[in-house]
Amino acid sequence: MENGSQRKWQFGGNEELNSAAISVRGALAMLMNNVNNPDDGDHHPQRPTIMLGCGDPTEFRSFWTTQSAVDAVTDALQSFKFNSYCPTGGVLEARRAIAEYLSRDLSHKLLAEDVYLTGGCTQAIEIMVSVLARPGSNILLPRPGYPQYEARASFDHLEVRHYYLLPEKGWEVDLDAVEALVDHNTTAIVIINPSNPCGNVFTYQHLEKIAETAKKLSNFVISDEVYGHLTFGSNPFVPMGKFSSTVPVITLGSISKTWIVPGWKLGWIVKNDPKGIFDKTRIVDSIKNYLDITTDPAAFIQGAIPQIFERTKETFFSNIIGIMKEAADVVYEMIKEIPCLTCPHKPQGSMVVLVKLINT
Repeated sequence: MENGSQRKWQFGGNEELNSAAISVRGALAMLMNNVNNPDDGDHHPQRPTIMLGCGDPTEFRSFWTTQSAVDAVTDALQSFKFNSYCPTGGVLEARRAIAEYLSRDLSHKLLAEDVYLTGGCTQAIEIMVSVLARPGSNILLPRPGYPQYEARASFDHLEVRHYYLLPEKGWEVDLDAVEALVDHNTTAIVIINPSNPCGNVFTYQHLEKIAETAKKLSNFVISDEVYGHLTFGSNPFVPMGKFSSTVPVITLGSISKTWIVPGWKLGWIVKNDPKGIFDKTRIVDSIKNYLDITTDPAAFIQGAIPQIFERTKETFFSNIIGIMKEAADVVYEMIKEIPCLTCPHKPQGSMVVLVKLINT
């Protein structure tokens, strides 16, 4: 009988996946493996841990979603209208509801055809990075930033160039650095607002400067707004789409954070482009073609979106934001009491805060 261990098999894992930049889940798994299985030759019981690296508060009752959202999903399932495959881009009624919901904060009206539904914001990131990954191209990402962008760009052979966020200016974008980094191969400038991981919220004036800079550089902005409206500081949330008359904007978002349902995996890619530049450059064609070869978010979740948006009361959002503000205040004050930690800027939005380790 042939020894299978000695045979040279003609297959193997994709080394691009094994060598790609580390993801959030990958980093957490590595940490937990080292906590529970230290490689020191000794056997240790599982150590107690406090999870500080997961933007999913659903295990806490105070962060459960609204009953009206649960009812909407139940109604969609029991209607038997959403058991089939979805059209490219998503269920029309859901796309229209999202367009109307986002248009409330914009100076222009979005249409259903401007919205493409995705399996959460993570898939939206995957699609946009893949759409832009032409040979020799590069993309500008914030540092500090959300590592999912780097992981996907690495896999797609898209060069990453980092611009810095300035803690002394409330984590604003270093626009001089952006200008220095951009060249004729730059495909897009990514911003995250409200910020993950910094917890800041950009002002209207700063977003306007970002738009003007992108226009000057003949580029467009991808605005990750998954934490949109989850703000509790002095800066209100302003969508980047407000400046689409200056520069075209792709908005990424989802219901995961705002409705506290990350497991429902319903996100979107939205084009804010009144001048039709994304159509002329065939970005829209690339998005549609990618959607044709990937999976869709669950049809019944899509079918529930109009009712979720229509029936969720403002008191749900204000209650969640109130809890977040109280938690942020407590964390910020307690960090001050820890000698080896400092918080460069008090969080004003999202569910995260950036803390710096210092020598004492």
